[in-house]
Amino acid sequence: MNNAQFYYSRPENEKVLSYTRGTREREALEAELERQSSTQVEIPLVIGGKEIRTGNTGKVVMPHDHKHVLATYHKAGEKEVKMAIEAALKAHRQWAEMSWVERVSITLKAAELIATKYRYLMNASTMLGQSKNAYQAEIEAVVETIDFIRFNAHYVSQIYDDQPHSERGNLNRIEYRPLEGFVFAVSPFNFTAIASNLSLAPVVLGNTVVWKPASTALLSNYYLMKIFMEAGLPEGVINFIPGSGSQIGDIVLKHSDLGGVHFTGSNNTFNHIWKTVAENLENYRSYPRLVGETGGKDFVVVHPSADVEEVSTALVRGAFEYQGQKCSAASRAYIPTSLWPEIKKSMDNNISLIKKGDVRNFCNFVNAVIDEGAFDKIMGYIDMARQSDKAEIIFGGGGDKSNGYFIEPTVILTTDPNFVTMEEEIFGPVLTVYIYEDSDFEKTLELCDRTSLYGLTGAIFSKDRHATVKACQVLRYAAGNFYFNDKPTGSIVGQQPFGGSRMSGTNDKAGSYLNLLRWINPRSVKETFNPPVDFRYPFMHEEKCYKEKN
Repeated sequence: MNNAQFYYSRPENEKVLSYTRGTREREALEAELERQSSTQVEIPLVIGGKEIRTGNTGKVVMPHDHKHVLATYHKAGEKEVKMAIEAALKAHRQWAEMSWVERVSITLKAAELIATKYRYLMNASTMLGQSKNAYQAEIEAVVETIDFIRFNAHYVSQIYDDQPHSERGNLNRIEYRPLEGFVFAVSPFNFTAIASNLSLAPVVLGNTVVWKPASTALLSNYYLMKIFMEAGLPEGVINFIPGSGSQIGDIVLKHSDLGGVHFTGSNNTFNHIWKTVAENLENYRSYPRLVGETGGKDFVVVHPSADVEEVSTALVRGAFEYQGQKCSAASRAYIPTSLWPEIKKSMDNNISLIKKGDVRNFCNFVNAVIDEGAFDKIMGYIDMARQSDKAEIIFGGGGDKSNGYFIEPTVILTTDPNFVTMEEEIFGPVLTVYIYEDSDFEKTLELCDRTSLYGLTGAIFSKDRHATVKACQVLRYAAGNFYFNDKPTGSIVGQQPFGGSRMSGTNDKAGSYLNLLRWINPRSVKETFNPPVDFRYPFMHEEKCYKEKN
């Protein structure tokens, strides 16, 4: 047995490939897209390392071509959910007792498989199943997934390396135990990397997981599960159970051995999880850890000193990349009267250049929203603006779901800073703009702070440092990730730890050591080398004390 002290150094972020015409990666990705487009996959449950088929099935389709079926998936019922919990509990002891170096080695192998052997598999499955263009898939399904794994290995070694001071005569240690019980991971459709991290972050610290993936991201998530297994993940450490969120959650959240929940999704769903856990506190062995990232109503505040082209580019990218289906997407903008005409003109030019359509056409910047429910919800907000005397649709506003769920990049101009599209999360390619008087900059900051229930991301565009600092102060709690002269999206693991508070979640900062701290249950151990053999304090041996006793 190698008893050397191991430390995993801080890694470099994975490089993003360009996929420009004529490159090797472009040819390889196009070939993989063609292969997956002409193949139908059967997706089973994976419980205790075994594939299970229930016969209760659903379809995985391309959002941009919803008549095209990519896969058939099996849904977990009550029996399978209970099996997954038992498998996780059974695997817990052996996995928790395994050396952390061995656990890290398995995850690092998974990262290497994604970086090399399965890079195009992961990109193509994310593109086709979740309707992402090549760049959006590359930066997260591959690059961010790899970064999460490699940086978590580094952070784990940092955490384990931290030990308390010991004085002469004793030795103090902290044992970093995993949580008691299992972790319930609930992942969203929009980021393959998040699905990976929600499961692997607890796992690398010795926890075992019951993973409920989003039904609209199953193709890429199933391939992730297969990669984890190929990397050597033992049976039962992660149990993959697609199915009804309400049915699975009802069973899992009431189980006495629930150790924690790692969640990304809607605010309503996380609220329901929190309430259900609260109602079952007396049933649990331990208080479950609840870690969640929910939604956002992310803002861009523009100061009169800002650069017009920088603002226009940030708004178009921040609002319309991946059809605005990012928790961090720019959704509301506050623009001064003096700059609005030029910003509007620049945005008009930029939006006119946007092409939308199938992900297999690399010219398309905008693709489809995830499903019909999302399409109808987003178009409902656009229709509200169309019918209101307080709002005007100045760009876009159209939608067509006949072949794919396509919505035009849409910009709404409102005279009401509390108009519904300024306050509520839409999760689509819709940006609402409010124009303010230049002299009202500080009042506008206060308005921005109190408008939304969320507190995820935001940005200030300014060439005036005093204004920038003022915005940072006033908007202290309005954004957990705050950007100076940049769009409010695109956080990078190890550089901008991600998460917000208020109704945006618990702000446990995925992509940093802070998130990993939630998945450990520390125990302090003190060893005394020369224990006392007399209960009395030294001054009690004085002659006076002895006489008084007699």
